[in-house]
Amino acid sequence: MRAETVIGTASGDTLRGDTLRGAMHCDSLSSQDATFAANRARGRIRLAAALRSGATWRTAVYEEGSLRVRFPAPARPTAGLDAVLVNTAGGIAGGDTADIEVTVAAGADLRITTASAEKVYRSHGPAAAVAVRLAVGAGARLAWLPRETILFDRARLDRIIEVDLAADARLVLAEAVVFGRAGMDEVVTHGRLVDRWRVRRDGRLLHAEGLRLDGAVAARLAEPAVAAGGIALATLLTVPADEALVAAVQGGAVPLAGEAGASSWNGRSAVRFCAPDGETLRRDLTAVLTVALAGALPPLWTN
Repeated sequence: MRAETVIGTASGDTLRGDTLRGAMHCDSLSSQDATFAANRARGRIRLAAALRSGATWRTAVYEEGSLRVRFPAPARPTAGLDAVLVNTAGGIAGGDTADIEVTVAAGADLRITTASAEKVYRSHGPAAAVAVRLAVGAGARLAWLPRETILFDRARLDRIIEVDLAADARLVLAEAVVFGRAGMDEVVTHGRLVDRWRVRRDGRLLHAEGLRLDGAVAARLAEPAVAAGGIALATLLTVPADEALVAAVQGGAVPLAGEAGASSWNGRSAVRFCAPDGETLRRDLTAVLTVALAGALPPLWTN
């Protein structure tokens, strides 16, 4: 006969030995989950800018957790304001959250970039979550120009970008994603990227798009209808439509090393990029953004 351990409880009930071991294991997992949650980065930015005496000034800045925003002094007087987002966590890990809210008041001109490319690390558990909400008032202009996001192998990222524009507001929005670290010869075999954009103009939905790559990322990117082996993707969206930009890309006036397609419809323009590596993508995106912005990009973007 097999010996069986019986443990008494405070209530007078009994637990078998294997049941107790299972309970201890669950307690251990709960402890690990709690430790994991306690070490996740939580970042939040609330930024507002307004036009005063012919210049754009920051009127409200709120920082929480791992996110900061800085305002480099311009090399020359300008009516616009440059802001730089900084992630002090040094990257994004599974379970991290970032919440960014920007409001540009009537007539103001704001450009936002990041201090460096954002890295999204491998996750064995939950996805990281990034939420961006942008509001642009009457006659105002916002250029949302973060550096590229680099996904490590088995990284997991869920992101949503929501934009509310006044009827005559102007928007230039560029986002780039690179799968893998070129310097490490890394191939992103598996991972998750769920990206959802919603742009409203005067309260009505103007633009909606979604991207979902979940699972065998490398195999999907290799498909001709997806990226034909490219590992660096970007989208540039302009509101209102920029017909001159589209014509420049379609007509070859902007020299490009990778692939790009441009079109305008229903009051907005989009340029889609696909490149074999991040460096090629950055050069192409820089060339097209220079046309879209009718001038130089923020210095940190091109360094």
